[in-house]
This record gives sequence, C-alpha cells and structure tokens, in this order.
Amino acid sequence: MTATRVELQGRQVTVAGLGVSGIPAAKVLRDLGADVTVVNDGDDERARAQAAELEALGIRVRLGDGATLPEGTELIVTTPGWRPDKPLFAAAAEAGVPVWGDVELAWRLRGPDAAPWLAVTGTNGKTTTVQMLASILRAAGLRTAAVGNIGVSLLDVVLGDEPYDVLAVELSSYQLHWAPSIRAHSAAILNIAPDHLDWHGSMEAYAADKGRIYEGNQVACVYNVADPATEALVREADVEEGARAIGFTLGSPRPSEFGVVDGILLDRAFVEDRQMNAQELAEVSDVNPPVPHNIANALAAAALARAFGVPPAAVRDGLRAFTPDAHRIAHVATVNDVAYVDDSKATNTHAAEASLAAYEPIVWIAGGLAKGATFDDLVTGVAKRLRGVVLIGAERALIREALARHAPEVPVVDLDRTDTGAMAAAVAAAAGLAQPGDTVLLAPACASMDMFANYNVRGDAFAQAVRDLPTAT
Repeated sequence: MTATRVELQGRQVTVAGLGVSGIPAAKVLRDLGADVTVVNDGDDERARAQAAELEALGIRVRLGDGATLPEGTELIVTTPGWRPDKPLFAAAAEAGVPVWGDVELAWRLRGPDAAPWLAVTGTNGKTTTVQMLASILRAAGLRTAAVGNIGVSLLDVVLGDEPYDVLAVELSSYQLHWAPSIRAHSAAILNIAPDHLDWHGSMEAYAADKGRIYEGNQVACVYNVADPATEALVREADVEEGARAIGFTLGSPRPSEFGVVDGILLDRAFVEDRQMNAQELAEVSDVNPPVPHNIANALAAAALARAFGVPPAAVRDGLRAFTPDAHRIAHVATVNDVAYVDDSKATNTHAAEASLAAYEPIVWIAGGLAKGATFDDLVTGVAKRLRGVVLIGAERALIREALARHAPEVPVVDLDRTDTGAMAAAVAAAAGLAQPGDTVLLAPACASMDMFANYNVRGDAFAQAVRDLPTAT
C-alpha cells in the first residue's frame, strides 16, 4: 500500500461533480477509507438516482449546491469539466485545501511497481494517436492499454489486478490542469490551437495546461515541428536530466526528428549516429487512412514507442493492425464517382482544417455550435479546395459570413434547419453540387449538440443519408 492510500484513510474528501469520473472517484475514495461527500450543481432525476446509489454505500451527496465548501473538507477531487473559476475552488484556495483531478488521484494511487505512462495531449488527434501507440506496443509484445480521456478510467487501471508493462495515456487540457504531479516516461503534444477557451480563460492558460504533460519527462518530449507552440512548451518544461526533445514532421527529418522521405516513415532520433543515419519504420501506406494529419499522428505514436525501446518492425506491424474509430476520416461510400467522407469528429476549426487539407475538390458540409470560434482563417486557407459548401446548425451564419468575405465565388447552400432530418437534406444538396471525382466531406468545425446527441450520432446520420442515395457503391 502506498503512503497516499494510507493518508486517505479517515480524511474528509469532497468530490466535485457526479458523472463519468466523479462517481468512480467517490467509490474508490470510500473503499480506501475516506469520509466522502459529493457535491453537484444539478438536481435532476438522473442526479437523484446517482445520489441514491452513492448514499447506499455510505457516501454523502449534496445536490443543487456545488459552490459551498463542505465543512471540514481536507481535499477536493474534481471531475475534469469543473472550471477553475468555480466558487468552490476559490473557497478551497482560501482555506488551503488542495484540489486534485481524477488523473492526479490515479497517479498518486499507483503501486510501487506501476507501469510507466506514455502520455499524449493536443487540440486534435489525441485518441487516434493513443490508439496507434497502444497497437504498436502490443505488436512489440508488451502488455498495455489505451486509457485516460479515451474513455477508460485510469483509476480502474491503476487499482486493478491486471499487470501492465506500459500505459498509453490520453490526457485532455482539463485533466492536465488538475494533475500537477504526473511525471510521464515520455509525452507528446500533437498541436495547439484555440479550443475550450471559455474553460481556460485564455489561449495562454490553455497552452500552459497542455504543457504540463512535459513536466518531469524521463526520456522524450515529443513535439510537432510544424507547430512552434509545442516546441516552445518543451523549452519551458522542467524535465529529468537526459530527457530529449524529439520532433516529428511530414517533411524530411533532421537529427532527433521523425519524418517522411519518399513515402517512408523514418526515425533519426533513436538510432546510432543520428547525424548520418535514419531507421526505416513503415510506409505511408501502412497508415490508415494515409492523410497528412493522420501520418503526423503515426509519427508521434512511433516516436513515443521508440522512446520506450520498441523495435522498428513493431511500429510497422502496429500501424498496419490499427483501425481508426468511427467518424474520423471514414470513407462511407462512392456514389456516381463522388466520394463521401465522414469526419464528424472534426468539432473545431483546427480539426476541420486538417481534414479539408486531405482532399480536393471538396463539397464541404459544416456548421453546428461554434464554441466561440471564428472561421476567417479556416476559410481563407481552404477556399481554393472548395467546390461548394452546405451549411447546417445553429451558428452556421458565422461560417456563411466568413465564406462571403473570403470565398465569395464558392456556391453555398444554407439550410435553415436544426432538426436531425436536416442531414439527409444536406447530403442531397451536397450531391447536387458535387462533380465526378469530388469528395463530399462532413467536417463540421463545430460541436453537434444543437442538432444531435453527440458527434457519433451526427456521423451516423450522415452515413445513413449517403447510403440512402441511389447507386451507392
């Protein structure tokens, strides 16, 4: 038993928030002997059912009041979604009460022989890269799991009985904000672009939270050569002596970089005499799908795996074995020589830009909840690729106005609908704009909740609409 587990016995711990991470954290803390109170802003039927489940285990639950610090609180464990400016945290700071996220709790509860973490963050591409990394590690014969923000609880993993050699860990900016102690074996930041600024308060704060992933790295800090902000975060990090900065690029790699030459993924970092030599790892065709931003994901995963000592053949075999999740650059069908591609996961402008860069010419289906984003830079960058645009969703006017300013010659169909049936109309309109050889691309650059439960449902609606088109092949 670690010291932290002993220290939790009898302590009064407040868990901030019910839900995916709050309920498991409360149960773990209770099992470790803590005196647990859960506070939650909401007081609806679902919250009351969750509260009843926890109260049956001896855990106090306070619904409808997440602002007041319960008397006697010695530690707060918060769910990732709770913003730092919540009154509860201000009260905790005034009282000198520490605040941990569920990832911080998991890190502190690791056993003495715990598996090292290979960690990944970034505005886009985290889940795909972590899954690629796990596939490569398995191909090397290592016991591993893809965990963290990917949907698999780190608490369950570190407290479970199954032994692991290494963990592939996805971490969001929210999780990193509340996890000051984690120290990864190696870590990667894939990219930094404006997102979740309402939560973090500023771009600088958002980037700083992403940069926490490099703190204390033991072997490698992997950064994106094409994104100078990621390299700047490496330079600012306090790492263990000997830890190296390792870049990845879609171009020819320099020493201490991973890159691509003549369709071959190369390692010029973990080789003898990296000034003169490079190690072939895989072919671009081994990456699924082999579009530019996904090749970058593969290079980042390869860099982390190689930092852990994985042999080159395992990188190739792991990439070949990897199958991406649904709604990520997924080819749905070809209809009348027009390709239909579902990238519903492109929920912000940075992700949409990467998706749009993979095809030409494009009929773009876009729109939804903008989350405070602006679209001028995105439209300016992709205008020459656009055959036409179909707009859906509550805040589609923001994209329409950017198109009018920067791509006035591009035909636009503005569907004044936010019902779920609008997707079938959008696909039909896109089919009317497309010409043989074009790609109809769903890359909304917006969140989905104005029309759909989530991006998965949105992507499913797109795929079904495509399948309902005549002569699908």
